[in-house]
Parts: sequence; C-alpha cells; structure tokens
Amino acid sequence: MNRPVKRAIRVLALVLVVLLALAAVAGLGFYLRPASYLNARVYLQEYRDGIENHSVKVDGYRMHYLAVGPTGGQPVVLIHGLGARAEDWWNVGPYLAEAGFRVYMPDLIGYGRSQQPADFSYSVRDEAGLVVGFMDALELKQVDLGGWSMGGWIVQLVAFEHPERVSKLILFDSAGLSIKPAWNTGLFTPTSPQQLDELDALLMPNPPAIPPFIARDYLRISAHNAWVIKRALATMKTAQDVTDSLLAQLKMPVLIVWGSLDQIVPLDQAQIMHKLIPQSQLDVVPGCGHLAPIQCGAELDPGVLHFIRQ
Repeated sequence: MNRPVKRAIRVLALVLVVLLALAAVAGLGFYLRPASYLNARVYLQEYRDGIENHSVKVDGYRMHYLAVGPTGGQPVVLIHGLGARAEDWWNVGPYLAEAGFRVYMPDLIGYGRSQQPADFSYSVRDEAGLVVGFMDALELKQVDLGGWSMGGWIVQLVAFEHPERVSKLILFDSAGLSIKPAWNTGLFTPTSPQQLDELDALLMPNPPAIPPFIARDYLRISAHNAWVIKRALATMKTAQDVTDSLLAQLKMPVLIVWGSLDQIVPLDQAQIMHKLIPQSQLDVVPGCGHLAPIQCGAELDPGVLHFIRQ
C-alpha cells in the first residue's frame, strides 16, 4: 500500500473518530439536558416557518414574543396560561396568520423567554396590566384578544377594564370564576415523576409515557421556576380578582372554546361563563382536555377563524 493511500486512510479514520466522539457528546448532552435540545429544535422550526422572535420593554421589564402573519393584518393577541409559553399557540397562531391576521404571542413576564423579575407579584391583575402595556408598546390600538387557562382570566380583566381595546374576546378553557379547584394545585410544581404523571393525567386524556431522563430534566426546570408558579397561585387563591361579577358587563362578542374532557377547568365552568355573557358563543371540542389548543387545533381552529372574521 503506497504512502498517499495510507495517509488517506488515516485521515478518514481520524474523521470517523471525531464524528463518533461528537455523536457521543451530543448523545450524552441530550440524555443529561433533553429540554435544551428539544427547545433548540423548536426555535429552529420557528425560524424555518417564518415565526418571528422579538422582545420589547414593558413597564421596565423585557417581554419576549412571537409574531407571525402579514404586518398589515388585523392584530390578534394570544395569552398563554400558568407555567406555559408562547410556543403553546403553535397550532392556533400560524393558522390564523395564513388567513391574513397578524398574530402576536407574548411570553408573560416570568414565563418562557421573558424576564423573571423577583419584585413582580405574578398576579393575574398585574399580568393583565402588562398585556395592556405590551399592546401599547407595539401600538396596537384594538385587537382580537384570546387567552387560555390563566391567560383567559387575564384577558377577561383586560376586556373589562379596557373594552375599547378589545374587538372580540376568545376564552380557551379559561379560569377566572370563584370556584376552587377540586384537584391538588401543588401538582403545577411537581417534585417527583409520580406527581408529573398525575399532572399530565389532569391536563390531557390518555397522556403518553414520559421517558425517565426527560421527566428528570422537566423536574429540574420545574424546581427552578416553582417560585413563580407558587406566587401566581397564591394570588389566585385569594379570589380577589375573580370575574363572576364582571362577565355580564362585557359588551364585545365572546367566543368560549372548551375541551369536553377538561379536568383542570371542567366544562360546567364554560357553561356558567356562557350564561353570564349573553352575547357569547360556546364551542365544545369533543374528546379534548385542558390542552385543547395544542392537541385539538385542527378541530377548534376553523371555529376561531370564523368567529374573528365575522
């Protein structure tokens, strides 16, 4: 075997060793911190799909948000729930954007990629104030406003206190009524794989099994963010911002969208809201739980689009 061939073989062997080493490092990294790798995949997909990432200062805090759709389109603002983030609207926001709407999906202060200040209350009322501040910062005079779970509670307050800013209101499996949960709210800050499984069983019908290494990383992240969740829950439990007495005073059209199997905020609460808001429309998504906008987007999206087009 001549010298050039031997050299080529050595180079190829070295390249193979390096590639195997990189694969091993990547595999170990994914095993130890799978959430970081999964998030990187999500952020890459956002870029590929033309979903914009921006940040804006609201009352001195940095608020991250996603935006998609034509810049001149009618604005729609979607507010996520407790412990959630802007990406949870992926099965709703882009669908509305394809129909010509400009959709804004902010990370509430304390969540997602927004700032997590220690001096903030994380109450629904103060988060509602920042949603209005977000609209001001982006010069959105009037929007179609949607909120999910705790986000639905927040947008109810915005719609009541600033009715001129909300053209139509959409409530997805929304909290807000003065009804105490029948389940353990401590599950929103799980500390064991068993509690994580119990939370998943509340959030969705027939939840998939979570691999132990992913559950471990989720629990690590949960422990890091638990103080925000606990502070938000503590303010909600005071019932000082419940909306029972406010709903009948709303004047804009309201769409109430609910998973029929929701265990976090059961369907009977949707029916109460529907009765309290005379001009509301109730759309029930069969077979879906609290995560209806994530898991049942194909079923609920056409109704949402029809509502905001009216």
